[in-house]
Amino acid sequence: MTPKLLPFALLALLLAGCKPGQQDAAPQTAPTAPAEAVAPTAPAQPGMVQQTADVPQLQVQTVDGKAYDLASHRGQWVVVNFWATWCAPCLQEMPELSALHAMRSNVEVIGLAYEDIELDEMQAFLKEHPVAYPIAIIDTYNPPKDFATPRGLPMTYLIAPDGKVAKQFLGPVNAHEIEQAITAAGGKAV
Repeated sequence: MTPKLLPFALLALLLAGCKPGQQDAAPQTAPTAPAEAVAPTAPAQPGMVQQTADVPQLQVQTVDGKAYDLASHRGQWVVVNFWATWCAPCLQEMPELSALHAMRSNVEVIGLAYEDIELDEMQAFLKEHPVAYPIAIIDTYNPPKDFATPRGLPMTYLIAPDGKVAKQFLGPVNAHEIEQAITAAGGKAV
């Protein structure tokens, strides 16, 4: 490979994101991009949601057997994080999302495991990688209808207290970026 092509090859690798089978991949450190800047990587398939609703609805059962309804969390900032156990950047952001959920009274996190995994396997995984926020397993063949089908992981949505999507992040996100997005949307990250 010529030296002139090396930067482009590295950029392509960083933008590839997490795909199944990359469990041992190095953590992705590329900056996150807003949804508007991310072009679709595959043609639309029947049943795939192409755009997230302005005020998305989400009702799921968490791995601990509790019902989670996004609408019941109005008045809070909610971080909806699509992730998978095989995704190295997803695992990289989990401790920080957990700390954000535990330390901020007005910010909550819900993790949506976007993969084909059995409940007992997920529970075992969470014993090895505990988090303070609830986790739900999402059926990849029947994902939540109000959220765009993830084309890469992690995919994170910041939902404002009024229920509207304030920001979308593709790739790993940290607490500082979430707090900046809250401030930019007119909220307080305290």
